[in-house]
Amino acid sequence: MPRRTLAGSMTCTGPGLHTGVVTTVTCRPAASGTGIVFRRTDLAGTPMVRARLDQVTATERRTALGVEPVTIHTVEHLLAAVASLELDDLEIELDGPEPPILDGSFEPWRAGLAGAGTVDAPGVAARYAVTRPFTVREGESEYVVEPGTGTLELCTTIEWEHPLIGLQTGHWALSADTFARELSAARTFGFVHEVEELRRRGLLQGGTLESAVVLNEQGLVSGPLRWPDEFVRHKTGDILGDLALLGGRVDALITARRPSHRGNIALARAIERTAHRSGTMIMDITRILEVIPHRYPFLLVDRIVEITDNRRIVGLKNVTINEPFFQGHFPGHPIMPGVLIVESMAQAGGFLLLEAVEDVHQKVVYFMSMDGVKFRRPVVPGDQLRLEVEMLQFRGKTCKMRGEAFVDGQLVCEAEMMARVVDR
Repeated sequence: MPRRTLAGSMTCTGPGLHTGVVTTVTCRPAASGTGIVFRRTDLAGTPMVRARLDQVTATERRTALGVEPVTIHTVEHLLAAVASLELDDLEIELDGPEPPILDGSFEPWRAGLAGAGTVDAPGVAARYAVTRPFTVREGESEYVVEPGTGTLELCTTIEWEHPLIGLQTGHWALSADTFARELSAARTFGFVHEVEELRRRGLLQGGTLESAVVLNEQGLVSGPLRWPDEFVRHKTGDILGDLALLGGRVDALITARRPSHRGNIALARAIERTAHRSGTMIMDITRILEVIPHRYPFLLVDRIVEITDNRRIVGLKNVTINEPFFQGHFPGHPIMPGVLIVESMAQAGGFLLLEAVEDVHQKVVYFMSMDGVKFRRPVVPGDQLRLEVEMLQFRGKTCKMRGEAFVDGQLVCEAEMMARVVDR
């Protein structure tokens, strides 16, 4: 499955739903492997924010990425259109903090991107295939996730005590055509009685009757509905937009009840940690061997699947019965020693640290301390450790990191680590 980007570019201008700031957005092709990135051209240095889960900073009434002043609000409509066209690499330039709300639907974005054309790019698209059922609950939102049949299927249910909404359910096997025909034109919606409170909290500064379906207690205040169940269609599109923050295509059947942005992000994080990821690999074992000095039988990282701005790394360690330590730990009851789980996190962190220094072949990382180490469950042959390490502080040659190790989405170990880069 090749990667995909735009053939040309598209531009639109308008006020943002929540900030009210008039912003011009231009979507351009990007090199293979770039991913989806936002650039704030109105700020010094045109800082970049990646469209990834670790950049999510707000989920109230919208999904926002980045930390002020480099924040991008309400990204889900644009990202739903991006995901519907299976665009893997894209640069999105903004001269303000929020993409325009336009008519409140996904369609202006989808039509603009489709009009720019798409082209295949070198490399293989990342793909998340769910391999076992699981459930995610976040507040009132609930998601039942099951293995898919080669595509993303969304079965969405919403419920409001309002005469035009009530209980609505829809089921869609998503494709570019299905999204364009059945979901893209569905608009966001809100209630008159909420407006004053939301604006008091700094939200909905750019909302108008032309940018949403607006309801009072009796019925519609704005224009006619595009479908009787336009509400559940829009909520389904929002799920797709939030799942785009995985940075890959999703193969799963997801049954969502009362979805929310907060719940959608929790869902995406659960898929990231449990699904089988294939496609573009950030660093294979050859590159790992070039950077860190460890060798058999003490090399405990097999692959690097994500590096974010030299501050976060995600690595994988496949635990097999052939590991030499299983001969003695314990015969007949093989369990991976906890110190080696910590060591695997440390090696992933060491890779991140060495990637940030010059003359890497003349350096080595010594770990100075471990704090808050906790083991949550045993790791056994057949498990795959997902090692997530974040750099908390880096001064001079000393670094403080936090590591977490997961198996099938379940936390198995966590620790804070201090390390120092020294000459070999």
